[in-house]
Parts: sequence; structure tokens; C-alpha cells
Amino acid sequence: MKRVAVLMGGISSERDISLQSGQGVLQALNEAGYSAFPIDLTHNLDEFVRILMREKPDAVFNALHGKYGEDGCVQGVLNLLNIPYTHSGVAASAIAMNKRLAKKVATDIGLTVAPGLMIEKKDILEDNPIAMPYVVKPDDEGSSVGVFIIKTSADKNKMLSKWSFQKPVMIEEYIDGVEISVAVSDEKAFGVVEIVPTSGFYDFTNKYAQGGADHIIPARIPEGIYEEAMRQALLLHKELGCRGVSRSDFRYDNTSGKDRLVFLEINTNPGMTPVSLVPELAKHQGMSYKDLVVWLVERAKCDA
Repeated sequence: MKRVAVLMGGISSERDISLQSGQGVLQALNEAGYSAFPIDLTHNLDEFVRILMREKPDAVFNALHGKYGEDGCVQGVLNLLNIPYTHSGVAASAIAMNKRLAKKVATDIGLTVAPGLMIEKKDILEDNPIAMPYVVKPDDEGSSVGVFIIKTSADKNKMLSKWSFQKPVMIEEYIDGVEISVAVSDEKAFGVVEIVPTSGFYDFTNKYAQGGADHIIPARIPEGIYEEAMRQALLLHKELGCRGVSRSDFRYDNTSGKDRLVFLEINTNPGMTPVSLVPELAKHQGMSYKDLVVWLVERAKCDA
């Protein structure tokens, strides 16, 4: 019987979501006949290594989200211990987590990205660095943590009153239109989901609250755009060297006579909660949640 450690929790701002993902994965693995057990990652790296050395898992399912879990850090530790793990390795994880670098790679392979730049708080205090509307987001967070959409001076003042960033952040043009996401494996794209928040934008709350957003599969976009979104997501997955599954987010801008697909970001450790997009897209392809979890575990490996 294969023993699998399910790595969850962690110390990022996405800890609670990771715990939800991890519990779902843990249940699915045990139902599938694996001997699965949880590990809650903390700052105590010595304890983490001791648990792995004592339990000697055949594989690790990485259900962590955010810093230290999907930015290459824990992947490096697992490489050193020679324990196979799910999802992407060090390089792909680090680049994808850094939105600026991921956008550069996307641009290099021909994808359209939202124009933007890196700024500090003083740049916004002095003036709007780019014309409104624009988006402000941390360069290395996920799940829309710390994202602000600035359409008016009131939005800007509200953001400044909540400013908690400790380093430069990304500011980019706000892209209007249809929000879509594409899940891909190493071989193919699962499909395109359209995301319609019940209020506001697809922020942290709307992503993970029941009823926070409607997920429409297949997305209600032109067939050519649908196919192009899948092509681009798979192309970027391969260019970055991602493994297992990834999820790429786009906007289809069909406003004011426009007809463009704009890449936003890629996630190498997509959520596995009951309202997460990747399991929904996999289900649409006939793959159950349990089958998806097993598929990922059976392809676990270290960086070469």
C-alpha cells in the first residue's frame, strides 16, 4: 500500500484554503486505498524533515497554496530528500508565483498580457502611475490576496488606507470583459470555465465562499477564443516546465469593439476545495475528484 503525505496548511495568507484542499485530498486518497496522512507545514523545518524521515512516504501530495508552498521552497526540500511530490518543481513554481516573471515568459511566447509596471506606495501617493482603471496586486501572492481594482479616487484612498505591502507591487491596466480560466495537465487542456462573481470582482471571498461566483462550463465565448485560450494555457504550462496540473487565468475583452484574449496569471498549485475550478473542469471531462487526486499522485516525482 502506497503511503502518501498530504502537505497542507502552511504559513501563507492562504493557509485556511490549503487546509480545505488538503482535507479533500486526504479523504480521496484514503477512499482510493492509499495510506494517507496529513502534515501541517510550519516554520519548524526541522520537525517537517523529521516527520518525513520517520514516516518515509512514497510520495507527497502538495496541497499548499501561497508562499513557501508553491514558490519552489518546499519543492527544494523534497528534492533534497528525494521524495517524489505532486505538481511543479522548483523553477516552474518560482517563476509562476512571481507574476512579473510569469508575464515576461508569457510575452516571450506570444501571449498578450495586461500592460503594467512595479511600483512603491510613494508612486501612488504622488499620482496615478497609469490611467484609471487599473489593478494593484502583490507580485507573489495567490487567490487574489491583496488585490485592489482602482476605478475612482475613492477606490484609491480606500486602498491606501489598507496598504500592508512591504515591497514593490504590480500595477497593471484593468482589463474589462469575461473572466475565464483554463485547467491543463501535461498532455491537454481540460476546458474553459467562465467566472461570474455574484458581486464585485473574483476576490478571495468570492473564490472560496459557497455561492460567491457562478462557474459556467463551457465558457460562453466564441469558439475560436475558447480554443485559443486552451492552446495558450497548455503552451505556457509546457514553456514553464510545469508538471501535473496548472490553471491559467485570462480575460476575454469583448468591450468597445475589442476582441482580445489577455493572460493574467498562472497557478501551479490550483485549489482542490469543493468550489475550486480545476476539479470542476476535470469533472466536465469525465474525471472525478478522486480520479484527479490519484492521477496526480501517480505522477509525483522530483526534479531531474
